[in-house]
Amino acid sequence: MTRAADWDAASYHQVAQPHAAWGANVLDRLGLQGDELVLDAGCGSGRVTAQLLERLPTGRVIAADLSPAMLVEARKSLQAYANRVRFVQTDLLDNDTALTEPVDLIFSTATFHWIADHARLFAALHHVVKATGRLVAQFGGGRNLAEFMQAADAVVARPPFAAALQGKHLWRFFYGPDETQQRLEQAGFTHVEAWLEPSPQTFADRQALADFCRTVVLSSHWAAVPESMRPALLDQVVDEIVRRQGGFVLDYVRLNVSATA
Repeated sequence: MTRAADWDAASYHQVAQPHAAWGANVLDRLGLQGDELVLDAGCGSGRVTAQLLERLPTGRVIAADLSPAMLVEARKSLQAYANRVRFVQTDLLDNDTALTEPVDLIFSTATFHWIADHARLFAALHHVVKATGRLVAQFGGGRNLAEFMQAADAVVARPPFAAALQGKHLWRFFYGPDETQQRLEQAGFTHVEAWLEPSPQTFADRQALADFCRTVVLSSHWAAVPESMRPALLDQVVDEIVRRQGGFVLDYVRLNVSATA
């Protein structure tokens, strides 16, 4: 699982309102009975995990994430559910060995695009779900953030950023629905559905967009450049977004997945 550096989890918890909204939409697709054991694969700071737990009055959640900082924040935000949630620090590619009991459902939002090897990811997930279980997920796919990435790349090509960022892996892994369906079926899942959903996000003002970029979509860049360059990098990327998009907009596209084990 690719990660340039650990997250600013407290800031993420504050600015990731789009992720909370996407998570609520995916939760509506789960059809929970309320007593299931659910793996939240990439729980982050726990905002969406809290919504999941509210729908599991007698169920339990395994909250898994690679980031120690995210898990610290999740433990804080989920204190009210402490007796029904277990935290596991793991790379999702290794969750077939990190988990000790099979789950009824795998739920995930805004995580799988951090992982390059989806064939191995889906195989590991299939290993930990019960034979009657399901996978319901949403993550970046298709042309997710294509305009934003072009804007950021244009800034990165300028001095002094080019020298600092040349050769660094800065972007996530965005796949399409057809190849995703094929990989899920190869991993053993059935009744697979995969589809794209445009979800552009408009921010209230320049500062809101800048805070979100710094914490979320530019997090790899932020970690990779010297601290002295960070303010100028952020300012120039925001300027380029506004110039190209005509406003405080990020061109998100979500890839939805539903499958049975």
